[in-house]
Amino acid sequence: MKEKLEQIKAEALRQIEESDALEKLNEVRVNFLGKKGELTAVLKSMKDVAPEERPKVGQLVNETREEIEKVLEESVRRMEKTVRDAKMRREVIDVTLPAKKNNVGHRHPNTIALEEVERIFIGMGYEVVEGPEIEKDYYNFEALNIPADHPAKDEQDTFYIDGDILLRTQTSSTQVHEMEKGRLPIRMIAPGRVFRADEVDATHSPSFHQIEGLVIDKNITFADLKGTLAKFAKELFGEDTRVKFRPHHFPFTEPSAEMDVTCFKCGGKGCRFCKGEGWIEILGCGMVHPHVLEMSGIDPEQYTGFAFGVGLERIALLKYEIDDMRLLYENDIRFLKQF
Repeated sequence: MKEKLEQIKAEALRQIEESDALEKLNEVRVNFLGKKGELTAVLKSMKDVAPEERPKVGQLVNETREEIEKVLEESVRRMEKTVRDAKMRREVIDVTLPAKKNNVGHRHPNTIALEEVERIFIGMGYEVVEGPEIEKDYYNFEALNIPADHPAKDEQDTFYIDGDILLRTQTSSTQVHEMEKGRLPIRMIAPGRVFRADEVDATHSPSFHQIEGLVIDKNITFADLKGTLAKFAKELFGEDTRVKFRPHHFPFTEPSAEMDVTCFKCGGKGCRFCKGEGWIEILGCGMVHPHVLEMSGIDPEQYTGFAFGVGLERIALLKYEIDDMRLLYENDIRFLKQF
């Protein structure tokens, strides 16, 4: 039995010496000291040893186990230190090296402008409402007083999916959806992407963004419209901004107007930015046409309202003095990182 234990110890020490990884040392532990290891097998065979020899054999087994465990633990500690030192050499940080620049993204000029417009109108009690970009002809045209034979329908160069389904040309269709719900009064703006078959140039794109506004309540007048939009212009372009309304025509409003603001570069004196006029056209507006109210189930004898619409890109171009709309969509980081 003593010779067998010596053989087991010698073999275990040899394998420990030849091990070059922690995994192999763990295998040695399992093979010799585990539940099914060789030393455990020797202990299980103690029943075949004479009773008077069992204490002596048991002591030899324990001594062998202790020697193997001692050498094994020393080898594990030594190898762990070697592995740790190698890892630290690989992961060393030279604090004298220049730091890596962390390129963090930021908001697009359109997003900055939209959030500012939303902040202004939410502050005046308006709700921000979104609608579908794929729309029915009824909501995009007919419910806005633009029947099939109306010239304005041809002027908008619409993308049709089929005879009755199209890509919306204006976010006014969202206003119709809200009016049909019958929850009055209404104070809302409807920002979103719209589509028209325009050629791409410095001021046009087949895909752009609009912000439409709508107020429906009792006793709403053109004075409410003028006051609201004058306040909006001052908040957006500066407290000294003045507004001017020029008569215009839109099928869905009557009376209708276009609103100009004083040039925020020259204060209305005339400069290159405003082409010497002192005024810059900013949006279209008007009182909601009674027929539009009727088609959405609202009694025009009891309720009146006003609506307005402004291009988001136009606000961004004016506010940040950008002279080409295409710059907003070219994804040139040299341009976008200025905002």
